[in-house]
Amino acid sequence: MEKIPALEDFLAGQKLLVISPHADDETAGAGGLMRRVKDAGGEVYVMVLTVGDLKHYDEKGGQTLASQRSEELGNAMNTLGVDDWEITYDDSDLHLRLDDIPRRDLVSRIERDSKLAIDRIKPTILALPAPSFNQDHEVLYKAGITAARPHLATMKPFQRTVLTMDAPQLAWGTYNFRPNFYVNITDCLDTKLAAYRCHASQLRPDPHQGGVEALRILAEFRGREISVQAAEAYECMRFVI
Repeated sequence: MEKIPALEDFLAGQKLLVISPHADDETAGAGGLMRRVKDAGGEVYVMVLTVGDLKHYDEKGGQTLASQRSEELGNAMNTLGVDDWEITYDDSDLHLRLDDIPRRDLVSRIERDSKLAIDRIKPTILALPAPSFNQDHEVLYKAGITAARPHLATMKPFQRTVLTMDAPQLAWGTYNFRPNFYVNITDCLDTKLAAYRCHASQLRPDPHQGGVEALRILAEFRGREISVQAAEAYECMRFVI
């Protein structure tokens, strides 16, 4: 992949915060961007809203414990080399039920109350899930957009770049994801997929949308949209220079 000095300098000065509803969404959506920022010398933080004990809706009907999800997330974060990560709600009663939490409380967690809150780490780039048929994704998207609302930078940290992340499941539903911001991940696709494989309890067999192959195909498809081997696509909500 061609290295453009000015672009690498830009990434080196960034502090990226990825906010994910569940463990694995962060890697699927922004694993490549995280690695690009780290390779350039920037900082990367990941806030996962919820993990919990989960009974799988499949032919096996197995169960994955929250402790396993947490361990898998830690392995994925180590693979990507992030600076820090956290799980905001370690509560099985809230897993897949973020819509039971008042939006104001979620916004407070994102803005001020959590370990990696916006007020604490002052990110320059914020990456959020796109809304989808998953209620936790939709709820977090709305809370994240609220937390990133325009504000005086003297009163509240202001994120110059706000992105929503791509995902294979966005092909289904009423939300029309229209990417307008791309990240070339040709050189770090293998690292992204390795990190995704760390979420072993969540992987599904091909051709399921939750499989590694689906993520690879999506990266190659997005890459073709900008004439590179592999890319991540985002919908840019704000970009200030």
